[in-house]
Amino acid sequence: MKLTILGAGAWGTALASHAAATHDVVLWGRDADELAAMAAGGVNAGYLPGISLSPRLAYEADFARAVAHAESDPSGLLIVATPVSGLRETTRRIATTIKGPAAMLWLCKGFEADTHAMPHQMVRAELDALPGAPAIDYGVLTGPSFAREVALGLPCALTVAGTSPVLGERAQAAFHHHAMRIYRSDDLIGVEVGGAVKNVLAIATGASDGLGLGLNARAALVTRGLAEMTRLGLALGGRLDTFMGLAGVGDLILTATGDLSRNRKVGQQLAAGKTLAQVLADLGHVAEGVRCAQAVAALAAQHGVDMPITRAVCAVLFEGLGAADAVAQLLQRDARDESPLH
Repeated sequence: MKLTILGAGAWGTALASHAAATHDVVLWGRDADELAAMAAGGVNAGYLPGISLSPRLAYEADFARAVAHAESDPSGLLIVATPVSGLRETTRRIATTIKGPAAMLWLCKGFEADTHAMPHQMVRAELDALPGAPAIDYGVLTGPSFAREVALGLPCALTVAGTSPVLGERAQAAFHHHAMRIYRSDDLIGVEVGGAVKNVLAIATGASDGLGLGLNARAALVTRGLAEMTRLGLALGGRLDTFMGLAGVGDLILTATGDLSRNRKVGQQLAAGKTLAQVLADLGHVAEGVRCAQAVAALAAQHGVDMPITRAVCAVLFEGLGAADAVAQLLQRDARDESPLH
């Protein structure tokens, strides 16, 4: 099976290396010099230092040739491994490059900052804007997954959701081997909401831990955060069971508690008194929770969904509220019934 991974960051590289153990995989990146260094040394020094990549993995700096690799296989698969901010452009390039029907997955999690669109809405809009473009089956591969652990070959389970059952079967054929398991879903909205909101909630739990509030507080934030995620997901058209699965509670637990989580680190450093600009400069990688927090809050307001933790995160990120003051405000909220719908 021929696969093309478009994006040579940490997650794209890790997934490409995993798939290359079984399939014919090409990794494309914007920087030809970085790709050449990866090909020569077998390591992505910038994103996955010290981890040897599969010697079977091939590298291609030309976008059209990279896309043609997957397209030459009737069961081939294109995987977009850019941040949410790069998904529209990459979709457009794919649609104007391919010559026939194709299948495409993306790995990014979040909402578009200015339009508040979910990734599948962005992709659909780009395809609709290109009359006569070849048909593309599309979907998302998501779930609890730190790139470094995947690159090391440690066990991982993910969810694929898309526009057709065939796409899910193709994703399973591509990645369900060695230490990785792939589960299918038809709830594209639900899995995308889970992947976006968990990043915002991870900032909150990071801040709580940074303030030294303890494990009880962390458990409360994760649980009530899951309730917020579920309320928004149901309002947008997702299904309740999705938020009890890998793309919901699974990804939330990992991102909120794992020390490899960039979003958790943002919260920890904000609690230590750093400004957002300082935190992002020190981080050196994308923290999608920062990019989409305002979009999550705006969608919640638009649909009448109560998301107090999300509002508190936005106040700390963008309104100058101290992390300790945000916690104090949350603790002053009125008592209520426990339910993901309240």
